[in-house]
Amino acid sequence: MARKRWADLSPRSRQLIIAAAAIDGALKAVALVDLARRPDAEVRGRKALWAPAITLVNSVGVLPIVYLVFGRRR
Repeated sequence: MARKRWADLSPRSRQLIIAAAAIDGALKAVALVDLARRPDAEVRGRKALWAPAITLVNSVGVLPIVYLVFGRRR
């Protein structure tokens, strides 16, 4: 099966891809800003591991949500 090009996608598919990318980017930005501002003692695990994981892992927003829910201490 041949891969579709951007031009071959329907306008609706293009909009969904752009929206998903924007949401993923926003979640990553929020998580990274929170991680940078939060003291080490308030982060579960090492900040040096969270930052590249949030940035580099293509998780479709899952990893930033995991950090925001479970990676922070209250």
